[in-house]
Amino acid sequence: MPKFIISGQKPLKGEIAVGGAKNMALKVIPATILCVGKTIIKNLPNIEDVDKSLGLIVELGAKIERGKNFVEIDTTSINQTEFPTKLAGKFRTSVMFVGPTLVRLGEAKFPHPGGCVIGAGGRPIDLFLEGFKAFGAEIETTDKDYHIKAGEMHGAEYFFTTVSVTVTESLMMTATLIPGKTILRNCAMEPEIEALADYLNSQGAKIKGAGTATIEIEGVEKITAGECQIIPDRIEAGSFALLAAASHSEITITNCNPKHLLSLLSIFQKIGVPFEAGADFLKIMPAQNIKPYDIKTHEYPGFPTDLQSPYVVLMTQASGISLIQENIYDRRLLWTDMLSQMNANIIMCDPHRVVVSGPSKLYGKRIISPDIRAGIALVIAALIAKGITEIDNIYQIDRGYEKLDERLVAIGADIKRVE
Repeated sequence: MPKFIISGQKPLKGEIAVGGAKNMALKVIPATILCVGKTIIKNLPNIEDVDKSLGLIVELGAKIERGKNFVEIDTTSINQTEFPTKLAGKFRTSVMFVGPTLVRLGEAKFPHPGGCVIGAGGRPIDLFLEGFKAFGAEIETTDKDYHIKAGEMHGAEYFFTTVSVTVTESLMMTATLIPGKTILRNCAMEPEIEALADYLNSQGAKIKGAGTATIEIEGVEKITAGECQIIPDRIEAGSFALLAAASHSEITITNCNPKHLLSLLSIFQKIGVPFEAGADFLKIMPAQNIKPYDIKTHEYPGFPTDLQSPYVVLMTQASGISLIQENIYDRRLLWTDMLSQMNANIIMCDPHRVVVSGPSKLYGKRIISPDIRAGIALVIAALIAKGITEIDNIYQIDRGYEKLDERLVAIGADIKRVE
């Protein structure tokens, strides 16, 4: 297994570009099943999770031609309704293929989706199943898999008892080809949802309200194949912004949309991190003194759970005490034990809250990346730490960040990938 060797406290400066949004790409790929023909996806991140998603759609019968940051997917020959366990069972967003397969082929059989350890035991697919039932689907479950048949599917009104990005997107995609009107309430409002709806509408779908709490979908008989441009990855942009702030560096983040990071940027204003935001760039300047600030993760437009981990690292460099509260996923703060091993002053109050006291001088250690976002946080910690840090299990980091080491080297980081 590869690992990162990082020598910390090197001066960082320059430009770093943001790739396509992982959380949009992993929904657009299964969305191509809704149409028959060739779809071109541009600004596609070259990451592990995208590789798995493309592998699954090929297993279902599609043909692909892949280039640098784009792919052409021909779904004409899609004919498989059973998802291979060896692949679908390894990543969470394999469940996004269920709805499109269901309305395209009439049924779908799949294992429980895999993914990160965060929220293990707490990330069931109950909301997906409830939504499919509301549309009239018939569901059979066993200890190993799920078998869903379309039956007489129809439009429906559905209220999300828990706000969920993936379920909102799944039911929105599914409803595009279901006869009648569907109204989804208490929806997630992330920018990726609105971008997915814009793409589907450009191909003939009738979706209103995406990006708000209520989405209305008028089912159509078919949508056409076409072209999709993946929006910039706001989580990657935010991670780089937090890296710049924590390392007191002047870094310009390009190919991004600062409007998608207003919750983070408003905090930067409060804690003394200077920045300049343009239409498609974000420039972070060194802070004289970083003030502590409490956060509670929340659905968009609140503070993103995916930026909680790197924010904790920033707070280890703040002058004072901050409380970090994780409201979205269970177990997502357990990684802070590794940050404590690097000399961070962190007290875990309970699985959802930690108290961070700073500033702390971090020291290099041998550590393990437990998931994507904790992984990028540990990279940031290693870059500001004194000495050498080894990060094992960087497969998790590769799942969400394309060629991270190469991009960091370009701004002055001493980071090496060792097989």
